[in-house]
Amino acid sequence: MSDRTDNPMNIEQPASFAFNAENVARIKDVIAKYPEGKQASACMPLLDLAQRQHDGWLPHAAMVHVAELLGMPEIRVYEVATFYTMYNLKPIGKIHVQVCTSLPCWLRGSDEIVSKCKSVTGTDFGKTSDDGVFTMTETECLGACVNAPMVQIGDDFYEDLTPEAVERILMALKNGEQVEPGPQNSRHSSEPEGGLTSLTGEGA
Repeated sequence: MSDRTDNPMNIEQPASFAFNAENVARIKDVIAKYPEGKQASACMPLLDLAQRQHDGWLPHAAMVHVAELLGMPEIRVYEVATFYTMYNLKPIGKIHVQVCTSLPCWLRGSDEIVSKCKSVTGTDFGKTSDDGVFTMTETECLGACVNAPMVQIGDDFYEDLTPEAVERILMALKNGEQVEPGPQNSRHSSEPEGGLTSLTGEGA
């Protein structure tokens, strides 16, 4: 049985939540995408907006507010927020490191990537480093299998990783530097490393 202290509802929660003016305008556009009476379909993008506005995590008050905006029972919004791992129900670090450990990444060395991430960040899956910089999360397949092993940091994918590459990325981000996302080797996108080997002629 899990410890009750792991329950995100047991952490300190803000008393209220309201979208800022910029997100209010965005919400109108999001809801307008759906037919009349189907506003509940906007639940996921609204929760995402709330999370981005609230320092990368989703407080209970934001779920209540989204439910009110969409005319949904609060429990239905809570079900969505607790089902999808894209929503963080407790505060996270400045840099959110999501490491894929699904089969393709594991076969390509994700164990070594996990080990290096733990040593560099000083934390473990489901935890935040003591300095508040890093949060680590273990994820299921993120859909970049051809570029395994990979991690997602924020909204960016870093692919074709080695332990040395992920250490370089994490230290650079910690120091406030920009790191080019995508493959961290010589390949372009998901093309073969070394370049295309077929369909290279002018008529291709």
